[in-house]
Amino acid sequence: MNDKVVIITGASSGIGMALAKEFARRGANLSLAARNIEVLDELARELMHHGSKVIAVKTDVSVANDCLQLIRTTVKTFGKIDILINNAGISMRALFRDVELEVLKRLMDVNFWGTVYCTKFAYPYLLASKGSVVGISSVTGFVGLPARTGYSASKFAINGFLETLRSENLKSGLHVMIVAPGFTATNIRKSALTANGTPQGETPIKEEKLMSAEKVASHIIKAIIKRKKKIILTFIEGKLTVLINKIFPTLVSKVAYKKMARENDSPLGK
Repeated sequence: MNDKVVIITGASSGIGMALAKEFARRGANLSLAARNIEVLDELARELMHHGSKVIAVKTDVSVANDCLQLIRTTVKTFGKIDILINNAGISMRALFRDVELEVLKRLMDVNFWGTVYCTKFAYPYLLASKGSVVGISSVTGFVGLPARTGYSASKFAINGFLETLRSENLKSGLHVMIVAPGFTATNIRKSALTANGTPQGETPIKEEKLMSAEKVASHIIKAIIKRKKKIILTFIEGKLTVLINKIFPTLVSKVAYKKMARENDSPLGK
């Protein structure tokens, strides 16, 4: 990754921050994007102490012009783009009957449209470098989970977008990869939106039992180097769930329902 130029959205926490640190360790130049510019600036200073060239760009990926400015700033600073990682995302937990439509729209604006906007504006530079477009999807982009209608819908949409983009670029040299982590130990569940759009504040599951963001980041970078098309992380809640869903979808739905219903304060009840 020496001298590769990497853009990471949602770099202020979780998988995004872990990716930034791992890319920096491998010698990449970084353009870090998130809404929390204070955290980004602190992270940039930390990584520059290790010899990386890093810029922090305040970006709300749900705003097309913010994404355009992110790409322009990156190219102005580094002259090229080699890897774009569309990582910024938010989650939700509410039944469809209860959730406000604005919450579903917010999920699509950040998760799906944020991926589309950044990819669209970075596209010419990625084609020129024969680089990589990476979308951080989810197992819920392959298997719909109860009380996550907006989240699953946005991740299914990301998968469809990237699969099509890959098909269009079979002869261009552009690498397109979908990443589907299983449950990962990040703060995404604490900030997940409830039915009225307020953050739920507390995670409903035991985070210490989940795959770490650092391990996810390591898998992602290794897969980029190998130019893989798709990686699904964790065995039982990831690969096995996706596989069984293709054969026994009703069984997976029942198991998922029971699992989600056991969560603390589950909207599904007990």
